Amino acid sequence: MNIAVQAPAVWRRLARPVAVVGAGIAGLTAAFELERRGLRATVFESGRSVGGMASSFKDAEGYTYDFGAHFVSNRLADAMGAGTVSRTVRHYGEAVMLGGRSYGYPFGLALSPRYAVSAVAARLSPRPVASAADWFRNAYGGALAEDVAIPLAEAWSGAPAAELSPAVGEKLAAGVMKTLYLKAASRLSGKAVCNGYSHEMPESPAVYHVYPEGGVAKLLEPTVAGLSDSIALESRVERIFVENGKVAAVKVNGREIGVSAVISTAPVHVLPGLVEGTDALDALRGFRYRPMIFVNLRFEGRHLLPDTMLWVPDRTQAFFRVTEAPFSMPWLAPQGRTQLTFDIGCEVGDAWWTMPDEKLAEACLEGLARIYPHLRARYLGAGGMLRTPFAYPVYLSRYEERRRDFARGTGVDGLYSIGRNGEFAHLLMEDIYWRTLKRMGDVAAYVGRDD
Repeated sequence: MNIAVQAPAVWRRLARPVAVVGAGIAGLTAAFELERRGLRATVFESGRSVGGMASSFKDAEGYTYDFGAHFVSNRLADAMGAGTVSRTVRHYGEAVMLGGRSYGYPFGLALSPRYAVSAVAARLSPRPVASAADWFRNAYGGALAEDVAIPLAEAWSGAPAAELSPAVGEKLAAGVMKTLYLKAASRLSGKAVCNGYSHEMPESPAVYHVYPEGGVAKLLEPTVAGLSDSIALESRVERIFVENGKVAAVKVNGREIGVSAVISTAPVHVLPGLVEGTDALDALRGFRYRPMIFVNLRFEGRHLLPDTMLWVPDRTQAFFRVTEAPFSMPWLAPQGRTQLTFDIGCEVGDAWWTMPDEKLAEACLEGLARIYPHLRARYLGAGGMLRTPFAYPVYLSRYEERRRDFARGTGVDGLYSIGRNGEFAHLLMEDIYWRTLKRMGDVAAYVGRDD
């Protein structure tokens, strides 16, 4: 379900607001926080509704679809005013399929003698780290790196692991003791305690997965209601004008508007094409995002996978991950049925991207039947499919230094870039929220100084 907003003529607001480009969770959170601080903010959204990837809908057959994989904590839901409409998720887990056998992640793999011996050897004799491949071998051992981590990283990024920055591994790392502690807390509490879903805020047994009643879009409704007339739909930001190294105005639907600052959620490699008056962002044009196709197939029964998420590091498969969301959240599918979501990494315009939906469904079903032959008889047909050109940022070593510089600031006074696409970072929803709040402190200080 998308949230539709009827925006009045925001053009008549007082001069020089802060312009927010994009009405996803980052953009809406930014505008809400600025207005809470007493600053004027206008959200310019090119589409007809807000939400971006934080959108969802329920079809006539009772299946709920999210545009993207969403992990919502009770802390985030409470902070955004949606705690009272969120259901507690009782279980969440991951598994890895190797050689026809599934291993619980991470401890099922760790208990394998082959991987345990290799991991110990790597810790005793660490090697220099110049790439993600090196990082994986040092952190997990050569066996696990070659069998699992490297194939998954390459399928997910579309690049050789030897060309990926070690920062890929650093973002995925989680301490063993912390994982043990939170897994135990989850079993004792009967709640899916979050582990590795927030780096900005501490995780504990009190922070667990929830899902808003009616879909992830419900998470945004209190924020949208609080913004009132600050959202302009079907309002495309065509240019961001910079004068003397400082943001001065934006051009929206052909009209130029003076602004005190600009907050962008646009993919970073798109941002240089919007900015006029400086070449400070030109290096960002070479940054890459990984396009993805998410294929939903419907089946009779429940708990068809060994756990909610199944990683498939098999290079011969079309997909590298399969998720059974109703495993953890049964209300997302009609009773007695389930839905599996297959992640296919691709490039815009390639054979996967242009393949008809029915062929994509056949490829995923065929691949699943290679793992679980009996599931072919339970197949009920394809559901919705989503193609997105900006699923994940790709951390290539060749621009890692520039990426780190960009993480500290855009280099243009009054121009801020937020959100997963805008920060070019592997961020989940809760970190997007907290990081955006922190960045708005910087914006408020800048605007106050500018005034």
